[in-house]
Amino acid sequence: MVKHIVIYTLKDGVDKAAAVETIRSVLEPLVGKIPGLLHLEVRPAYQGGMDYALYSEFESRQALAVYADHPLHQEAKTHFWDYLDSRVCADYDV
Repeated sequence: MVKHIVIYTLKDGVDKAAAVETIRSVLEPLVGKIPGLLHLEVRPAYQGGMDYALYSEFESRQALAVYADHPLHQEAKTHFWDYLDSRVCADYDV
């Protein structure tokens, strides 16, 4: 299993609560639609200077790679990619 954690900051002027809800609403439903994606959650961050965190679990590194390029994931990103200022990612095997 692979755990995939990403933390993001949003651009100045973006309504952070609305943006996080949009991001959550388009990414969380991908569970069950993309092979190997076992769990995904998006939550606002309250500490560390970042705006929100994405936590997900995948069957394998290959499943994470499939997710990254999957058309449903790519389409979901079109709903929020312009809101993003920066991101930091960490993946690890369990």
